[in-house]
Amino acid sequence: MTYHRRSILKGAGLVAGAAVAGAAWTEPATAAAAADPDQLFRAGRFAAADHAYARLLRADPGNAHALAQRGYLALLSNKYADAERFLTPVAATDIRSAQRLADCYVRQDQHARAIPVLQSTGRPGDAATATQYVHLGPKPWQITGARRTRVPFLALDPLPHLEASINGGPAKPFIVDTYGTLTLTPETAADAGLTAVSTVVAVANNRPVTLYLGVLDSFRLGDIEIRNIPVAWVDGQQLDLPDGSTPAGVLGTTLLYHFLSTMDYANGELVLRRKGSRNPAGRNDLPLWLAGDHFACTVGRLGSGDPHIVTLDSGGIAHGFETTVEYAEQTGLTVDYSNPEQQNGVPVYPAVAGRMSLGHAVARDIRGVAVSAVWPGLPGPGLADLLGYDIKANFTHESLKQFALTFDYSAMRLSVTG
Repeated sequence: MTYHRRSILKGAGLVAGAAVAGAAWTEPATAAAAADPDQLFRAGRFAAADHAYARLLRADPGNAHALAQRGYLALLSNKYADAERFLTPVAATDIRSAQRLADCYVRQDQHARAIPVLQSTGRPGDAATATQYVHLGPKPWQITGARRTRVPFLALDPLPHLEASINGGPAKPFIVDTYGTLTLTPETAADAGLTAVSTVVAVANNRPVTLYLGVLDSFRLGDIEIRNIPVAWVDGQQLDLPDGSTPAGVLGTTLLYHFLSTMDYANGELVLRRKGSRNPAGRNDLPLWLAGDHFACTVGRLGSGDPHIVTLDSGGIAHGFETTVEYAEQTGLTVDYSNPEQQNGVPVYPAVAGRMSLGHAVARDIRGVAVSAVWPGLPGPGLADLLGYDIKANFTHESLKQFALTFDYSAMRLSVTG
């Protein structure tokens, strides 16, 4: 098994949280109405946590922690007005709330409003991102062309990839990675004539790297063109495609959330519909939450475990899930302790899930990995510390390609068929 972790987490990036969204899944009942709201939040009981924070604010309207948490809860549902209302009073004194408020503006393509907020945090990474936004034109993420386009995957393995064109150049292969943003290789950036306007210290594969930030004039996918886009590139080892070529970059969630996006593995295509389009799915709807700019979260089941919040990562190579050793044992997964792999000094054990599901959509006998240490970006204490709430598993490529997934970031729901 080849285990590869290729996501980039900005060292001072915008990390948002989770919120309440209506869907087929019902949040577990709360045992006690007076339970600690922070414990409810950590356990993923977001509706109960929100009600508990609201009670605190009724008793103490200036409770900064409760305001910050209600804003954090609102943000992942993309409830922008509520997020702004709760985060604004505390952004001047709480860096995380300031970053989340900036993220709230960015998700609405109001990057100019995010600039002074990011400049106020005193964090170098935020300042670099603000500089990038200063160089954007007045209309970021300007979308023209068809109302809908279907872009065929060139292949599904080792990861789904398709062709896109940047700055009017020839079409090049891009990986579709829901655990990523919009990034280029340094060669692609150079060929497109891009110049970095700022840099950020980031983490890739558990090591520090320099992330170069710039502005892309044009990105074309099928019959849709997107103009004036923030983009990044970083030096590092690249994945080889089956034909021996190197992808030009990664197309991630920051692009996907601008559309009603369907990753249709069965038909081998990415379908993009303009916002406001009718969701063609709907028979197996689940909540969808967005943490930061690229952690897509929903509710899934691994092994014999109960439904719990999981992340969705179409870019996890050669395996179908990631979880912790502790949770693997709790849910009856088969873990092979005799053949550990070392990834960046962290023990990783092959594991098999007899059953894993997203609502009614089920994948069986899926191979994955169990990790035994804190590692930001993967399930367990590292990711829980990053997001503030527990993630039991990360569903990756080999399981996701059993399905067709439609990401609706307006209604905040995930539709799954297959």
